[in-house]
Amino acid sequence: MSTGARPGGASTARRSDGADPRRWKALTVCLVAGFMTLLDVSIVNVALPSIRSGLHAPQSDLQWVVSGYALTFGLVLVPAGRFGDMRGRRNAFVLGVALFTLASAAAGIAQNSTLLVIARLVQGVAGGVINPQVSGLIQQLFRGAERGRAFGLLGAVIGISTAIGPLLGGLLIHLGGGQDGWRLVFYVNVPIGVLAVVLAYRYIPHRTREGRRRESMDPVGVLLLAAGVVLVLLPLMEGQQHQGGGRWLPLAAGLVVIAAFIGWERRYGRRRDPVVNLSLFSRRSYALGALIAALYFAGFTAIFFVLTLYLQEGLHYSALAAGLASTPFAAGSAAASVLGGPVVTRFGRPLVVLGLVLVSVGLAATELAVRLVPGPQVAWAIAAPLLVAGLGSGLVISPNQTLTLSEVPVAEAGTAGGVLQTGQRIGTAVGIAGIGSVFFAGVASSHGDYALAFRHALLVTIGFVLVALAVALADVAADRRARRNRAAAR
Repeated sequence: MSTGARPGGASTARRSDGADPRRWKALTVCLVAGFMTLLDVSIVNVALPSIRSGLHAPQSDLQWVVSGYALTFGLVLVPAGRFGDMRGRRNAFVLGVALFTLASAAAGIAQNSTLLVIARLVQGVAGGVINPQVSGLIQQLFRGAERGRAFGLLGAVIGISTAIGPLLGGLLIHLGGGQDGWRLVFYVNVPIGVLAVVLAYRYIPHRTREGRRRESMDPVGVLLLAAGVVLVLLPLMEGQQHQGGGRWLPLAAGLVVIAAFIGWERRYGRRRDPVVNLSLFSRRSYALGALIAALYFAGFTAIFFVLTLYLQEGLHYSALAAGLASTPFAAGSAAASVLGGPVVTRFGRPLVVLGLVLVSVGLAATELAVRLVPGPQVAWAIAAPLLVAGLGSGLVISPNQTLTLSEVPVAEAGTAGGVLQTGQRIGTAVGIAGIGSVFFAGVASSHGDYALAFRHALLVTIGFVLVALAVALADVAADRRARRNRAAAR
């Protein structure tokens, strides 16, 4: 009997252990698409000066080029995960990739900043559709140690895409020129997206019968969650445009709406399947893992935001040189992610603790290096500390994701992945808003001392990482108590 995939993604014979023979090829397709969408979170940062000069874009539109993508990305993660759980993850994945490809082409040909912002909003929606399908498909296709390896590769993709975005953006702008080089940042997605759609139909399997669910999409729950996410994220992402105290009113309203969402989900869950099964958070591994992810992403993604500003605005590095400075972190993250994924099932949460300790030490050493070696040579001084921080990051992202989703039923994997990534997006917005505010306040109060401002921002970043470390240690302690209690009961 043939085990090859037939055209159009028709079913193939499974191995004797039930594993789909196409699973690693399917994972490759998913990771390429996931890399493309997550890369667009950070790659645009170094392109903003080129966009400003090429389109004569006002600062408000530049802000929306960055924040609009993050907003719509976070907005659709949970309902998209729910849709994939119910109607098939391959269909949702292909839809998301096709939409992302078209939006990327539209962004590349945009003739004014308004059209570019609209294209970025659509890109964000598409990215939010794609990403929960990736984690859901890993849950569906892999078991045991193989699942750890698969999540290890996903963690490497998350870490590398965020860290290497400024480097690739700088390289593309260098190749395309200062006036229109930013267009290559979007055009590069088009051939990758087309190839991903073709390969997805060939290698990603149809949903299984056990996954065919016909429950309602819980439209009230979806609308409440969407409104809550928008209200929470909006003031955080527009922090540099609106400094008055009134900017926090939407955040307060958002928390009220999210409280109403939780109440609705509890009531709805008594009769039908809600968009978010709140029993997910009764699992300690999921609840604490999601909290660790949100806290870590608050510090993790803000590193490259303030580093790029420090190097480009403070030290007048080119976009390419500023991007190269983040390469040690990306290299360390990639190596540790690949190594950490397969062993996480053996070591559990202590592996995440080790990673968070390494990140804290690496960032503290980075702060010391900037203090001791200010000026143009700082990129060399921070290379080794960033490598250490990157190694730690690789032991945080993928192992934590594996542990967080380890007890989630496969039928809810897309929704659970969507909730987890929504927390990461909110954490990212909180971190960039808080750490960015400290950075800009430091620049203003020190009359342009970017090195001092960067060091202060790093201290806040380390604070987020240390809080995540405290949560991870609490989980390790709780797990040890549970083991002692089980041993005593026997």
